[in-house]
Amino acid sequence: MKTLEIIGFKRANLGKAQIKELRNESYVPGVLYGGAEQVHFYAPAILFRDLVYSPEVYEVDLNIEGTHYRAILQDVQFHPVNEMLLHVDFLQLDENKEVKIEVPVKFVGVSPGVLAGGKLVTKLRKLKIKALPANLPDYVEVNISDLELGKSIKVSKIKKGNYEILTNSLAPVATVTIPRALKSAQAEEARGGKK
Repeated sequence: MKTLEIIGFKRANLGKAQIKELRNESYVPGVLYGGAEQVHFYAPAILFRDLVYSPEVYEVDLNIEGTHYRAILQDVQFHPVNEMLLHVDFLQLDENKEVKIEVPVKFVGVSPGVLAGGKLVTKLRKLKIKALPANLPDYVEVNISDLELGKSIKVSKIKKGNYEILTNSLAPVATVTIPRALKSAQAEEARGGKK
């Protein structure tokens, strides 16, 4: 898993006035939990750009006043109107504790249904998994080499690694849809064949 460093500073006051002041100065308040104690901190908003606005998943090296913590992003809160980043929650990683995280789906192979004129429609862009920190993948590979026209590939058909997939096993990950032009051509063939 890729690593990203975020440098932050401890927060002494946890009141609303200080949080508003921090946000006005382009800082984002946050909390790190999962360790011996919760750590309240703030960091420059610009440092979160690659972490929050990316489909990739990162392990974060959280450097708070010289103390380093290994963590993953658990939750992000945005302003409902201007989409400004308001708050971040991190979970501290422990080598012996499994964590739950959403990782992106990566399609591999060529679908015969797409080659026949169908369109690949992604139903799930991320899957929720559970694994030890050492086994966390950058993405989950989904092989679409057997995906025919009008068919779907479900979560249950995904080859698993050193992790458990928590997303519903019956949920479709991708479907190859039949375009209208192809449907009408098939219907025409069916009608022509009956005469």
